[in-house]
Amino acid sequence: MPTFQFEAMDSAGAEVKDTIEAANEEEAGAQVRKMGYFVTKITEKQAKKKGKAKDKKPKKKGKAFSIGGVPSKQLCTFTRQLSVLQDAGLPILRSLKILEGQMKPGPLKNALMDVVDDIESGATLSEAFAKHPKAFDRLYVNMVKAGEAGGALEVILQRLAMFKEKAQSLKRKVTGAMIYPCVVITVAGAILGFILYFIIPKFKKIFLDFGVDMPKITILLLDMSDWVVEYFYTIPLFPICFWLFCKLLRKNRTGAYVLDKIKLSLPVMGGIVEKSTVARTMRTLGTLVASGVPILEGLSIVRETAGNVVFERAFQKVIDSIREGDTIAQPLKEARVVDDMVVNMIDVGEETGDLDTMMNKIADVYDEEVDVLVEGLMALIEPLMIVVLGGMVGFIVIALFMPLIKLITELSG
Repeated sequence: MPTFQFEAMDSAGAEVKDTIEAANEEEAGAQVRKMGYFVTKITEKQAKKKGKAKDKKPKKKGKAFSIGGVPSKQLCTFTRQLSVLQDAGLPILRSLKILEGQMKPGPLKNALMDVVDDIESGATLSEAFAKHPKAFDRLYVNMVKAGEAGGALEVILQRLAMFKEKAQSLKRKVTGAMIYPCVVITVAGAILGFILYFIIPKFKKIFLDFGVDMPKITILLLDMSDWVVEYFYTIPLFPICFWLFCKLLRKNRTGAYVLDKIKLSLPVMGGIVEKSTVARTMRTLGTLVASGVPILEGLSIVRETAGNVVFERAFQKVIDSIREGDTIAQPLKEARVVDDMVVNMIDVGEETGDLDTMMNKIADVYDEEVDVLVEGLMALIEPLMIVVLGGMVGFIVIALFMPLIKLITELSG
């Protein structure tokens, strides 16, 4: 079995060098990690050969092929691990090498390999991160830059890790609220399609054979069934065309504004979208301000990451207002995208010079309100779905039984 020589760091940050036997390099790394060490380097120990031995430079591993961006969950985990290593006092280069060595092949590992090379060439961490916008967005880069300038990178990384974790939690809540209704609607649609395609035509044949005089509700059901049987292949095109229409409409600024305005006006769901956007934007701005990022730069980042054109326009008004020497609270109040409570708390934060704390408190309050709205939505969806499905079943039963009752009456008479 091959012998591998490894270099690692223990929990106290002390360097450990030793050898271990394993079938391959991955297994050796796993064994070292089980021993409680952070792996920094693993090389296979070559057996001594007779004659001249040539010194070989260790080959650097190439990048793995990857498609797409970095998953937010993976970036969140990386940020937390990097903050822990920095808090332990390890140099940033060694911390990055440890995390890059432990990471599975993918976009983030490829980006970290380039970041390590750039830092070894003399670049700062923020400069190296800025070259990979798909992995590290503008918010991430600016916070790291502020941490470097203030000499408190470990504190900034802790804040960034906490921010990413809360944002991830909020996203999971909103996404989780949408899964249940989507699954129920899809299953109900599939069952309805099956009935219209396979069951209704058989009843139609019976009615025509006996020459039953059918009411309008039955004729409507049979027409729907005929359409499904004849044009069933077009049914999947409806959601696809709707999705493409929305995507094309979003390319236009006015169209995107109208769509986001409609989204915010929806009952219950609009409240979830509004409050989750307020929570995310306020936490983002509060974290940036606390990290030492200039207020105008912070607002510009928040505007770009709002994810809603209505809020983007509101934050643009705030930016223009601050450039003219005004406050944040007044233009936000005029935009009417947030509650008076938010405006008042921001106003108090500006007066007391404690804006970041107030914004984080607003985010905490709205996170709780999102939880309440999500629970309310789930409680509302179940009876609503029962009513809708009951209505569909009732329509089909009535439409089929009315001519059947008439047929039975005629036959018995």
